[in-house]
Amino acid sequence: MQHAVAVVIFEGFEMLDAFGPVEMLNMHPEIFQMHLVAQDSANVVSAQGPRLVVDSVFADATQYDILLVPGGPGTRREVDNSALLQWLKQQAQHAQFITSVCTGSALLARAGLLDGVRATSNKKAFDWAMTQGPKVDWVKKARWVEDGNIWTSSGVSAGMDMTLALIEKILSHKAASDAALWAEYQWQQDKEHDPFAKVWGLVED
Repeated sequence: MQHAVAVVIFEGFEMLDAFGPVEMLNMHPEIFQMHLVAQDSANVVSAQGPRLVVDSVFADATQYDILLVPGGPGTRREVDNSALLQWLKQQAQHAQFITSVCTGSALLARAGLLDGVRATSNKKAFDWAMTQGPKVDWVKKARWVEDGNIWTSSGVSAGMDMTLALIEKILSHKAASDAALWAEYQWQQDKEHDPFAKVWGLVED
């Protein structure tokens, strides 16, 4: 079974948030079809500077099986983008999995998709992310959090660990391990292993 994956991009998104997971998913291209989706067709400037050409825009009304929402400095602006928030809400009604990396969870929270849901975010920006979703059960210490079909990860590189766990969920442990092996990546399989929560003063140990 193939899965259409929407990688939502916007001005100022963090490249590794998006393309770390893309790299892992694309280790199984026969299963996961990647699509860069944005509000309009203009080139999207990442937080690191490179511009990207999108595959699809919100108005295309394509339904995706998996949503991947990256974070980055652009989320500070996008939490007030009603078009993006509405698109996320519409997609979430039928998506098999809704995922975010870093402060991408702030966008899901602002869209109301994390109300009553356990979720996490980038630990350096955790306090800000929390303000975007007062009804969210924010988990301060977690590499990533799974709550039903909603998966959220900590900052930047944590998205790759979450994505490998998602591959394991959808396919198998071997498929996830193979993806990590092919990428020469050391997969952190313990979702509760989060030293950065202590680094940024969110927990004492």
